Amino acid sequence: MKPTLLRSGKVRDIYRWQNQIWLVASDRISAYDVILPNPIPGKGTLLTSISKFWFETLPDAQPHHVLGFDVPSGVPSPEIYQGRLTRCLSAKPLTLECVIRGYLAGSAWEEYKTKGSLWGRPLPKGLLESSKLPQPIFTPTTKAEKGHDLPVTDSEAEKQIGSALFHQVRDRSLSLYTAAQKHAEKAGIILADTKFEFGTDDKGNLLLIDELLTPDSSRFWPANQWKPGQNPPSYDKQFVRDYLAGLEGWDRKPPGPSLPPPVIQGTLQRYEEACQLLTGSKPSLRNA
Repeated sequence: MKPTLLRSGKVRDIYRWQNQIWLVASDRISAYDVILPNPIPGKGTLLTSISKFWFETLPDAQPHHVLGFDVPSGVPSPEIYQGRLTRCLSAKPLTLECVIRGYLAGSAWEEYKTKGSLWGRPLPKGLLESSKLPQPIFTPTTKAEKGHDLPVTDSEAEKQIGSALFHQVRDRSLSLYTAAQKHAEKAGIILADTKFEFGTDDKGNLLLIDELLTPDSSRFWPANQWKPGQNPPSYDKQFVRDYLAGLEGWDRKPPGPSLPPPVIQGTLQRYEEACQLLTGSKPSLRNA
């Protein structure tokens, strides 16, 4: 039986197979919500390997939607899915992105510079870019189908999904971040921030869904290159964004510009290094 393609996202293709949902990570890469014309060969395999590691080793990840990462026998063209497949229970996603920030970076740094706060919460004076926060902070956002996710306050998020569910996802997100942060530190990596997604099964039970703690959903920094007051290099597509930021004439709208080979290779090397350090191994890469 051939899986049915439901839709293609910026990175992943979503299929239905029997009563399962299949997430298949491609090698596509996007920036500023635009899919770029050049893939990063093997990126999808690396993302799946990292996500698989966390789902299988983090006790806090339970309960989740993952059924397995293998390709069932008899599926036509199994090479399409091999090494990139996450087989999942069908779940209804919450209309909320659960972001945990442990360091002052990105939009959090921009808010602090102008308002001295983070998601409306006052922070101590004198913090620098990339400073470690006094404690990790839950900063939920909307989940936009198109365009950018927008920040929401705790009270707005609570109204959106209900008080009981809000407290569950907030507490689980903080617990997951803390556990993953400890592992990453041992691997010489700082987990600056990350995004979790949750959904409910047909009985209303809360499940951790989607990818988990990959460079596409997290900001990872080399610990030996972190210093408050500076923006450290990242194990993610920031290398691509930095290249695009230096281009003239692109208005950050489709179509995206082509990436030169050094940028493609440099990006792949960052994903490979993150996978090696976090999981202890590097998969053989499969292009798609």
